[in-house]
This record gives sequence, structure tokens and C-alpha cells, in this order.
Amino acid sequence: MAAPNPANNGRPTRPVLRQTLSSASFIQDHQQYKPSAPIQTIGNVIGNSPESAFAALSVKANPISPDPEKVTDSGIVHSIFNPQSNELPTGTQQLVATIYYKSADPIHPHLHPDSSPHAGSGQTLPSPMVPVGSAPTVDIEKIPREPPAPEPEPLDHLYGPFVSQLCLTNFLQIIETLPTPYQRTNTSHRCLDRHDQPRVVEVTFSPPPNPDYLTFEDLRKHESIWRFEREWNVEVVLQRESVFRRHKRLVVFDMDSTLIQNEVIDEIAKFIGVEKEVSEITARAMNGELDFSASLRERVSLLKGVPADVFEKLKSIITISPGARELCKALKTLGCKMAVLSGGFQPLAEWLAEQLGLDYAHANHLEIDPTTQTLTGKLVPTYPIIDASQKRSILRSIAAEHGIPISQTVAVGDGANDLLMLHAAGLGVAWRAKSKVQLEAPTRLNGESLVDVLYLLGLTKDDISELIA
Repeated sequence: MAAPNPANNGRPTRPVLRQTLSSASFIQDHQQYKPSAPIQTIGNVIGNSPESAFAALSVKANPISPDPEKVTDSGIVHSIFNPQSNELPTGTQQLVATIYYKSADPIHPHLHPDSSPHAGSGQTLPSPMVPVGSAPTVDIEKIPREPPAPEPEPLDHLYGPFVSQLCLTNFLQIIETLPTPYQRTNTSHRCLDRHDQPRVVEVTFSPPPNPDYLTFEDLRKHESIWRFEREWNVEVVLQRESVFRRHKRLVVFDMDSTLIQNEVIDEIAKFIGVEKEVSEITARAMNGELDFSASLRERVSLLKGVPADVFEKLKSIITISPGARELCKALKTLGCKMAVLSGGFQPLAEWLAEQLGLDYAHANHLEIDPTTQTLTGKLVPTYPIIDASQKRSILRSIAAEHGIPISQTVAVGDGANDLLMLHAAGLGVAWRAKSKVQLEAPTRLNGESLVDVLYLLGLTKDDISELIA
């Protein structure tokens, strides 16, 4: 056997496997690769003089610090965040999320009657409910016979009936997880109505998600945001931040079930006893199940013989929606042009425009027999039917007439015949809309007062009070 090389005598012993092919300590085996460190004792650390004690206890005397002659700092900091200030390029797009707490509809867990101390004899579990806007219909009989999806745990009854700090934190966490690839987000927020227990909070964040991975339209309907709304009992309206978001110049409204709480054609039907037939057709048309023009003609035909002065009688029973007067007054003070575009009828649209100070009123014209002064059951053929496409056309024509960019327009409606104008406007709001409309509209609100629309323009409660004073 060859003699060992004397040049290797000064090398450290290489690690070898033991006879059992394993070591009692993985760490112990691999310590052989590291240079031996001098052993520090308590005597080395605590010297006789105060100076030596101070030096020994200084940071540089840390007994486990590496040898400075062999280990140097590379100067590179490894972190998922930029250690410097998160400066964004000038002109980076911002998004604004207006979060409304649904104070009129607090969510509480359904307790089993057996576990409730207030349960009465014979009390049963509550009937299953379909959340508004989560399905094309809220009729439980039309839902497929499948187990209902588990609802998120309602959190507003735990953390308070308002937009809490934890609610905001959860929202920002969701926003941070949406962009792909990851990018750190700058955020800020404002309480628009009150600072303690706010109902409306505006959150601004940038940059928006990369549109190559998540478009703005998909972000508005993202499943994570929908679940967040259900958990915290809130509604989120997303908009692109710009000067046109805050300064609108044209606002158009639907009339029935928007500016007023009634469906006018249903009210007329009560006079002649065909309310049920007309109401069924109206509901299907507003849900988009029937062609609007065809259904309108069918309903109008049932009104044949109704006295022409029926509209005067209806004025006393028409209920203007809560907040409609305040909303229109504030918009008028800001200098906005306003219009009502209704699939209803012209006499009431003109009356409502006078009540609310609107600039335009467009609706359908019913034909009147001049001899009998009764409705003929037909529409005046020289006037166009105010259907979905006509509403969109009127919106665009009024904007063009006043030189208003479409981005400075707002449309508010509740029916399927409003969807085209909601998508055409700079901001389209489905107000307490039918389920299908809530699913398809750009944004939706289900509050108690139409004044909530003003918060979407960035106005605060104090601003609104000043405008309507």
C-alpha cells in the first residue's frame, strides 16, 4: 500500500460515515466543515478592570460573532419589501373603493331554536334565503335542489355594525393578494360620514392589479371581494381615480323603482282590476326575461278604456324615493344637468322632473282617444319607445349637446332595460336593482337613501349638508 502523502498531514480530517452509516447528530457531522471557534469562558468575558468588562460586554465582544477577518458583509439586504420608501412613478393609476356598511340589513348567524333561550314552542328554523345579487332569481323554488353553499361567517355582529378597522385591514389584505406578480401597494383611507364607527369609508390604493392578469372589470366582480362583502355586511364600489370621478356634469335616472318607489303601469292597472296580469309581465321584463318593447305593448293594451286623467289621480299616491330630493338638490347646486329616462309614461315623468328640478324628461307617450278622453291601449307611433337602446342614445345625445365627456356622466337605474346606459355612462349604478341587474351592472348599491350616490363622487357628509342647506 502506498504511503500517505505528507502534504496532506496539515489538512483537517474529512468527515466520514460511521460504521452504522449514520451519525448520532447531523449537526455534529457537518460542524467538521467549519473552522473551530475559540472557546469563550466567563473569565474571558469578565475582566478585572471596569474598562475590560465594558469592552467585553460591548457589541463587538459578542462571543458568537464570526471572525471579522474571514466574514465580510456583502451589503445586500434580502427582503420581499423595498427597504427604501415605496416611491411610485409619477402618473401611476389609483383605484378608489367606497365601502358602505349595510346598516339596514345587519347579518347575524341563524341560531337553532333548540339552542336559543328565546325560542318558543313549535318554532322552526328560518326559511332559506338567497342573498340579493348572488343569483339570477331570489325565488327559492326556482333554485336547483342542491345543498346551499356555506355562507361566510358574519363578522359585523362581532366587530360592530360599521366599517371597523379590522374590516379595512381585511380589505387591504385581499387587495394585496390580487395582483400578479406581487407588487407592494400604497393605500390611504377617509371616513366620509363620521370618524367614529363610520358607515361609509373611501379607500385609495395604487398601483392597480396588472391588467394582463386581472382586468378592472374582473376586479369589480372578483370572488374574494364578493366574499368580503358577505363577511362584513358591506358593499364595495370600485372606480378609477381621476378628476372626472369627482366632477360629474350629467346625471340621468330611471323613474320607476328608482326616483320613485312605484311602478306606474302597475298603479294604473289597479284602476281596472288587471294588476296581477300587468305586475307579472312587469317583473319578467325588469328581470330581462322578456323583450321590453314587446312586453310594454302587451301591458299597455290592457289599459284600454282607462280615463286619460288617471295620471292626475296617480300624483297623490306616487312616493318619491328617500334621498331623491336631497340628491337632486346637491347635484343642481354643483351645476350638473339631470334627466329622467323612463320606460314609464310622459305625464308623470314631466311632473317628477318639475318636483326634483330635472332638466329633461323622456318617457313613453300613450295614445288618447280625443272623443272619449280614454286610453286607446296603444302608444303614440310618432314617438320612439324608451327602451334600453333608446336610453343609452338619449344619454349620449344630451352629453354631446352640452359638450360633456362620457366619463363625466352618471346613470342610475334598477331594471334590465337600464343596463345599456349603466355600462355606457362614466359611472353606472344599479340602485336596489333586480338580481340579474346587480350581477351585470358595473356597480350596485342597496342603501336606504339615494344620497349614497354622492359619496361615490368623493363628497363627505359635511359637503353634502352644505350643498343641500
